[in-house]
Amino acid sequence: MTYTPVHPRGSLSPRVLGRLAGLAKAVLFTVVCAVVIVPFIGMISTSLASREQVTNAGGYVLWPDHPTFDAYAAIFSGGVVTRALAVSVGVTVTGTLLSLMCTALLAYSLSRPGSFAHKPLLMAVLFSLLFTPGIIPSYLLVKNLGMIDSYWSIILPTAINAFNVIVMRAFFMDLPQELLESARIDGASDLTVLCRIILPLSRAVLAVIGLFYAVSYWNAFFAPLLYLNDSSKWPLQLVLRTYVVNNTELGVDQLNASAEALPPQQSIQMAILLVSVIPILLVYPFLQRHFTKGMLTGAVKG
Repeated sequence: MTYTPVHPRGSLSPRVLGRLAGLAKAVLFTVVCAVVIVPFIGMISTSLASREQVTNAGGYVLWPDHPTFDAYAAIFSGGVVTRALAVSVGVTVTGTLLSLMCTALLAYSLSRPGSFAHKPLLMAVLFSLLFTPGIIPSYLLVKNLGMIDSYWSIILPTAINAFNVIVMRAFFMDLPQELLESARIDGASDLTVLCRIILPLSRAVLAVIGLFYAVSYWNAFFAPLLYLNDSSKWPLQLVLRTYVVNNTELGVDQLNASAEALPPQQSIQMAILLVSVIPILLVYPFLQRHFTKGMLTGAVKG
């Protein structure tokens, strides 16, 4: 004889409860995806919509009837947006490479217990992680160094991030020490060991931390707002804040376009917003597979 469980009247079986839980998760996941995707689709659609459709829709279009690239032609016509995009790309590439180099050198020195001033430097890094300088001391330091209105003012103050140093140091310490010792026995210097052995084995953590630095430089707007008085040197995010967040109108002078061919402001703003988002969206999928390994391998060691 087989035993069939008898459920009290009015109660649901575990199978039914499981199906209801799965249905609730699916509904919740669909709602979350819609909350994320629908505004993004609206941003793209508004940037491609015609003036008549934007006006009829009240400034927000969910699907363009007759897509047009007039807004993108306007912002890439050599005006303030084109110049700001070039500045952002230059600052991001230069700052990311410089930050990766400085972070790798500092993390490698801190991962060697017998290195010069090992403990004081490690304590200084941890101290800077817990206590950050204020706005006024940072501004006075940048001003005394003569970097006001210079691109170095938005690169050098954030060239090394203490959290990234700690993560990279932990990753370096988790590498096989026998491999490093054998290289030293063969007469390799510390710089040779770092460049030819450690860095090739650390592509995962370099990719993750490089993305962290790139996103930080690309999205920075407060430091340029604080240090760059010349609006011709503004990066894209500061232009985005000025003309999109503050809803300042982009005219003929800023876009270097004729008044007749000027698209609606909502389309121009959404086009700028999309241009500021696309680079990170294009880079992130290629580095996503490195995140777990880069962040968790050795993260609790030392």
